[in-house]
Amino acid sequence: MATISATMVKELRDKTGAGMMDCKSALTENAGDMEAAVDWLRTKGLAKAAKKAGRVAAEGLVAVAIDGSKGAIVEVNSETDFVARNEQFQALARDIADVALSAAGDYDTLLQASYPGKSIAVVDQVKEMVGSIGENLNLRRSAGLSVDEGVIASYMHNAVVDGLGKIGVIVALNSSGDQAKLADFGRKLAMHIAATNPMAVTADEIDSDVIDKERALYMEQARQTGKPDNIVEKMAEGRLRKEFFQQVVLLQQVFVVDGKETVEKCLKAAAAEIGAPVEITGFARFALGEGVEKNEGDFAAEVAAAAAGG
Repeated sequence: MATISATMVKELRDKTGAGMMDCKSALTENAGDMEAAVDWLRTKGLAKAAKKAGRVAAEGLVAVAIDGSKGAIVEVNSETDFVARNEQFQALARDIADVALSAAGDYDTLLQASYPGKSIAVVDQVKEMVGSIGENLNLRRSAGLSVDEGVIASYMHNAVVDGLGKIGVIVALNSSGDQAKLADFGRKLAMHIAATNPMAVTADEIDSDVIDKERALYMEQARQTGKPDNIVEKMAEGRLRKEFFQQVVLLQQVFVVDGKETVEKCLKAAAAEIGAPVEITGFARFALGEGVEKNEGDFAAEVAAAAAGG
């Protein structure tokens, strides 16, 4: 029996994009013959990942998992929205979100973590699913939150099934008060975050470069009034506080559930009802395909070419 080295497995994996265990099996079945192993993988439909890897994957699902005082959110992409209704793909997204809990949402840790029920990493399971589903798939990002005392609340907009959808939010609320009431407020807050897409909980958490860019814009607009520099500066700072921060800082936004008061004021009112102070220690909001440049029509063109025998 031919000895199958790790280097051989890596070479075959690089050639085909197939999973590590499939590459090892292919080499074993073909006595270490690399080309025969490639053909073996192609015959079984496991060598598709490499060909599909260049195609844009901006559809798919956002998945959320909550376990007591910790929560995780992941985005798993596919090429078409149709795949989001595939039970295999849904199970993949759900399993990855569950693994993300133990990885504290850390992306690199998640990629290399063991996939449930298999002796392969999450990243390899995603690659193997490319062959069975038939589209390029990608685990794009992940995040995690935890609290010492309190709740991790979540909300899923446009849910396909429970915990899977198009826009997902997790938010961490630290409080020793009534946990049921805290969870109820937390869900409403998660809905608010889904709707308003804030940058941060407080203004201090926003990157200084982002603030400087906005300030420069307001300064330039204020200069056009012809007023003195000291007045221009005050005008710019006023707009920064009243316009920009009120739009992007969670605590300064008008709470969409209330429609009148800021989130900060509603948080204080909720704390009185809950029976203890409430602190928002963090949140994560994933919108499917956010920031991905889509090449509309590329995949359709490939299908058309295949149907025409191209």
